[in-house]
Amino acid sequence: MRRLLNYLTGRGTVAPVVFDAPLAPDEPFVAIGDVHGRDDLLAQLIDRIETEAPGCRIVLVGDYIDRGELSAGVLARLASRPDLVCLMGNHEAMCLGFLEDPVREGPRWLANGGLQTLASYGIGGLTPGSRAAALDVARDRLRDAMGDGLIDWLAARPLFWWSGNVAVVHAGANPSLPMEEQEERTLIWGHPRFSSQARADGIWVVHGHTIQPAPSVEGGRIGIDTGAYATGRLTAALIAPGEVEFLST
Repeated sequence: MRRLLNYLTGRGTVAPVVFDAPLAPDEPFVAIGDVHGRDDLLAQLIDRIETEAPGCRIVLVGDYIDRGELSAGVLARLASRPDLVCLMGNHEAMCLGFLEDPVREGPRWLANGGLQTLASYGIGGLTPGSRAAALDVARDRLRDAMGDGLIDWLAARPLFWWSGNVAVVHAGANPSLPMEEQEERTLIWGHPRFSSQARADGIWVVHGHTIQPAPSVEGGRIGIDTGAYATGRLTAALIAPGEVEFLST
């Protein structure tokens, strides 16, 4: 069932792709949107999922840390659950960058929620403009607080997961490339044409990263970031062949 109008119009332009592929995962699964330090909401939502969709695989789209106040708790919870699929988000990538090179990577991370993550580990007294020496000290303290095991776990997060014709990523994908050829930066930071150009290969993409007032299903994209850290609504999508059901705190 190709969903293309891939003919040329009279003026030599390509008609837009019409996405009408059926939603066809190999098995029902649940995808959870950006948590951003709301361990309280994550605990509630996982309990609800395990009650209402027992046995379903649970996939999280990344951005577990920053902005909310309980990032340390979120990471501890997720790292203790090897049954969960936890993808890499851009905020995890920024945190890892800070751990690797705090002077270069620290200002951007701290300006985008890193201060809250540090505070959740008992580390304070910084600003995005802190001096290099203070950033180095904070990095060392964060390494000690997290421990090598948790840092290794964080660095090992996969970039995407899929089932049937449904791919789960953090931010988006280049609609012109197969999923296997996506660049890391695209998957965790997004792509300028992701929200406007439908894919031609029939792959549905479930994503977070972009805050929406409500979860959405449009053009082969399922968006589930409802801004939990600010709204109190952490959203999950229960995805089965031919249907999507949303659950929120």
